Amino acid sequence: MHDVASPLTAWSNFYVITGSSAGALTGLMFVVITLVAAQRTQQRGEGLGTFSTPTVVHFCTALFVSAMISAPWPALVPLAVVLGIAGLYGIVYCALVTHRTRRLSVYRADPEDWTWYSILPLVSYIVIAVGALRLVAAPYEALYEFAAATLLLIFIGIHNSWDVVTYLTVLQYEDDDEAATANANASPNPKSSPSE
Repeated sequence: MHDVASPLTAWSNFYVITGSSAGALTGLMFVVITLVAAQRTQQRGEGLGTFSTPTVVHFCTALFVSAMISAPWPALVPLAVVLGIAGLYGIVYCALVTHRTRRLSVYRADPEDWTWYSILPLVSYIVIAVGALRLVAAPYEALYEFAAATLLLIFIGIHNSWDVVTYLTVLQYEDDDEAATANANASPNPKSSPSE
């Protein structure tokens, strides 16, 4: 037990901080989605499912990795298996997100979207999977890999949350402007009254 605790114990504060941050940011994403749910249309729903859900998954993965590394494991092998499964799940999930992004009908992803929603998350999940393979043989190095991947997932989530919020805010202002213009065009002109 002492050999397992030794490399993991040094990281306990780091994973308490990252896990708490990931949990709080996940909660904030739920608040944001709830607030914009009233203005959701079919077009926006497709984008939210493609861009918001992966953000929550990345935050939850950061929370999961933090919790697993903070747990009192009797040996490193079970932890390596659990984190390896999480890394593989993330890789498959990134492929699914990439497929969804390619199929979007209302929005065409730009290079920044591909970077933040597909490439960087894939890198994080690959690092988690590789770290899991190396955990038993090189635990100190693997823990740095998990730390880097966890922080990257949190930063990806922060960036993507901001991206979604600003996009929806701009979209709401555009909708409000269109509605105001339509109302102005539909209202009768008070200067031109019908002659009697």
